[in-house]
Amino acid sequence: MFGEFALVVAALFTGAAIYINWAEQPARLGLDDHAMLEEWKPSYARGFQMQASLAVIGFILGTLEAMVTGRWIWFAGALALIANWPFTLFVIMPVNKELEATPLEHAGPKTRALVERWGMLHGVRSALGALSLGLYLWASI
Repeated sequence: MFGEFALVVAALFTGAAIYINWAEQPARLGLDDHAMLEEWKPSYARGFQMQASLAVIGFILGTLEAMVTGRWIWFAGALALIANWPFTLFVIMPVNKELEATPLEHAGPKTRALVERWGMLHGVRSALGALSLGLYLWASI
């Protein structure tokens, strides 16, 4: 039963991550620099809460399913999902901190470059989610 919930959580994580890359980020980049940063700040804060929670919950559920069933593939999916945490902390967080520290009135070309970089890095989160989802699907068969 843990596996079914892990699969759902990984699908939610992946869907949200892909939505950000596919819809939200391109729309954000269509704004002027000030409005783009003004939109990014609260969007990131709310997205972080949701995706961080889903990654942890999906990891726990996948790990529990691996322990119950003895199937390593569940744990592999759990690791792919939780890999978002160290990737975010060590790779994306420096960009986040610089964007968060930028006053709205100082938004400019450098800010735009950082938001573009953030979007590319966030694509890795989407890929890790998709990998986890694929592994959970494989384990479910």
